[in-house]
Amino acid sequence: MPHTVYIALGTNLGERLANLESAIAALAPEVRVRAESPVYETPPWGYADQPAFLNMVVEAETDLDPGALLGHLKRLEAELGRVESFRYGPRRIDLDILFYDDLILDTPPLVIPHPRLHERAFVLVPLADLAPELVHPVLGRHISELLEDVDASGIHPFLQLPKQPGNNL
Repeated sequence: MPHTVYIALGTNLGERLANLESAIAALAPEVRVRAESPVYETPPWGYADQPAFLNMVVEAETDLDPGALLGHLKRLEAELGRVESFRYGPRRIDLDILFYDDLILDTPPLVIPHPRLHERAFVLVPLADLAPELVHPVLGRHISELLEDVDASGIHPFLQLPKQPGNNL
């Protein structure tokens, strides 16, 4: 039976929107996207001296177990050009497992739910677009309630031009 997962995507290097689109396309067939949040432009978090990020969240289903899902996402990051640097540094793509059903997992390579998602407006804003009533299985609070506790003032919808014939933007 497929598992419901929420995955955060972020990028602040290169063609940011194309990076997100490439990452979503590369998830399949192991991860089947059911819904995508809007894309938001967000200020850097953790290390301020870098370009702004584009962030979004997808709701998906997978037959992979949590460890295999983590391995799949890490392989995709490498294939899509992520180069390891310092913590919270700039990156071409970042893929994080936020939730895996209502699983609570705390192992050395993987913690689910993501241990800091409740502190990060750049995750909570797009996640609330998809699943405002989703209950955090550790904190016992809805995503919409967690969002009320963070400062989301620097987060804005990312406006893009609609694709039209002859428009190569």
